[in-house]
Amino acid sequence: MTTAARPAPRAAKRSEGRDFTLFLVKLLLVTLIVRSFLVTLFFIPSESMQPRLLVGDFLIAAKWPYGYSRWSLPYGIPLFQGRIFGAVPDRGDVVIFRAPPDQSQDYIKRVIGLPGDRVQMRAGIVWLNGEPIARQRVADFVERPGVDERCAAPEFVEAGPAGERLCRYPRYRETLPGGRSFETLDIGATQADDTQVYTVPAGHLFLMGDNRDRSADSRFEPRPGGGIGFVPLDNLVGEAMLTVFSTDGSAEWYNPVSWFRAARPERIGERF
Repeated sequence: MTTAARPAPRAAKRSEGRDFTLFLVKLLLVTLIVRSFLVTLFFIPSESMQPRLLVGDFLIAAKWPYGYSRWSLPYGIPLFQGRIFGAVPDRGDVVIFRAPPDQSQDYIKRVIGLPGDRVQMRAGIVWLNGEPIARQRVADFVERPGVDERCAAPEFVEAGPAGERLCRYPRYRETLPGGRSFETLDIGATQADDTQVYTVPAGHLFLMGDNRDRSADSRFEPRPGGGIGFVPLDNLVGEAMLTVFSTDGSAEWYNPVSWFRAARPERIGERF
């Protein structure tokens, strides 16, 4: 006796396809929520935040501390104006933001001046509201630069124990009012070591790089790829939270062994 074929296998295939599609949609929604409201990943492309951050560091930044604006959303989708649940950063916070004037790139800098503050540089020292912030000379910062990096000038180059090229820079510990402290580099005398007094407008921040002589920051007029001037609070993306990976840039995509050789595991897990 012949038994008629049943369509169950085809229905099962349709069910599997529907389930897989539903899984992808859920994954996309979860990723969008996490990326928009919780954290974002940021890559350090320059020396402007040395010694705390090196070229090749990957960070996680938290989005909730300062509230949400259009720049919290992927690609800056303008779903709303201003910020919701907004909060002003503390002096000394390391923040990621959309850089003026064209808001086309994410930058990372340290908060030095809050709305209403007066900020000035005198002989390389930051003056805040008419008072110099405390600065103490500490041990030099010695770095083995990545493959695409160069020391700031020949006088900062030295040979390491194995003959490798190192960069050595003068390092200082600065302490803001309230006790927040961090390390900075002062490579030498530059035009930006002596400035006018900047009065931070309402709704804006004065941001600086820790590598004071290699940072395009609020001391400079805003221009694409360069200075940023005063940064609107609405441009904030998040607060730097944790270093999750670091590479010296020497990895070759076709050589898996080089992926491990290029990693800097000692930097993973550093908090702010």
